[in-house]
Amino acid sequence: MQTRRTSAAFTIVVTVVMLIGAAAMGLVLLLSGAPGALVVGLILAALPLGPLISVYMWLDRYEPEPRSLLVLGLGWGAFVATSGALVLQLFDHFIFESTDAFTATVVAPFTEEAAKGLFILLLLFFRRHELDGILDGIVYAGMVGIGFAFTENILYLTSAYVGEDGQTGGLGGAVGLFVVRCVFSPFAHPFFTAFTGIGIGLAVTARSRAVRVVAPFVGYLLAVGAHAAWNGSLSLDDGRNAVTTYVFLMVPAFLLLSGFAVWSRRREGGVLTTALSDCAQRGFLDPAEIPWLARIPARRFARRYAEKVGGKAARRTMVAYQNEAVELGFLHSRYLRGVPPPGFAALGQEHVERMRALRPGVIWPQPTGDRRPVQMPTVRTQGPGAPL
Repeated sequence: MQTRRTSAAFTIVVTVVMLIGAAAMGLVLLLSGAPGALVVGLILAALPLGPLISVYMWLDRYEPEPRSLLVLGLGWGAFVATSGALVLQLFDHFIFESTDAFTATVVAPFTEEAAKGLFILLLLFFRRHELDGILDGIVYAGMVGIGFAFTENILYLTSAYVGEDGQTGGLGGAVGLFVVRCVFSPFAHPFFTAFTGIGIGLAVTARSRAVRVVAPFVGYLLAVGAHAAWNGSLSLDDGRNAVTTYVFLMVPAFLLLSGFAVWSRRREGGVLTTALSDCAQRGFLDPAEIPWLARIPARRFARRYAEKVGGKAARRTMVAYQNEAVELGFLHSRYLRGVPPPGFAALGQEHVERMRALRPGVIWPQPTGDRRPVQMPTVRTQGPGAPL
């Protein structure tokens, strides 16, 4: 019950802060250029959103995060992180009168990565049960980074269309900047913040208190360093080192991080299989169900089979059952590793009870190809509060 109240409070507070940030950024956008320029900037900035979000949704398929939290992450990046970083940078500009190069290379990386990473840090404190490890950290960092880049791109593309700083402007200027920011470097902000996400993901799974404290901070510093290296290459020496930095630093680092994310995603299949096997030994599900839960292709096949036999209602039941089982599996995996979230026993029992309620309507694929409705054997029950 306490976990539920904390989760609700987190959602309400973040939503309110996001609305305030949206109002602030809306005002900034309205003052940044003519309405026509703003429309062009908005349209061009929106073009990469679909492909970028799809990449992170693909990474998130083993244990999908709540869509509401992913939307909050996007909104936080688009409105809260951008407005917060802008306020800090304006403060630096008027109080310390930093040069543009210093602001871009030092101030912007520190403020922007702090503003973006704060969302994942809040998840660690208030929705810890939703973070199961490094991959979750990367996914949330990606969503926040995508939202941040979206709003920032609107500002830059609008300015390019207007033609500030001696630029010719017009559609050609906006499209040229679109190619640089949205085609060649669309993953920049998600990539930088991914280091913070990895650090927080390590903190979730670490038994050592030192690692839990140090890992997020080290991840943040790496995010700042990557961000500073990229911004510095663009702002120092008239940007002459930008191509070199992009080819020999940003691209290899991004490929390594992408490979690590894909490896983490594949590893989750083995982690889930191990955890569900132990759950089956404890009586939470039948062992024969595990092949249809632990691997994504098998999940899809089971859903199609259920729909062919029992219609859309059977498919919905299968999807709901699989989701509950996967959540139980990853929660149980954290228990087995000795790093369970607060209230894990009650959370696990809720998943078990919901699975028990759904189980009579679940139709599983049969090896004979028979499409008659068939259920798995009855799973023995566990009393309320049974330990995971």
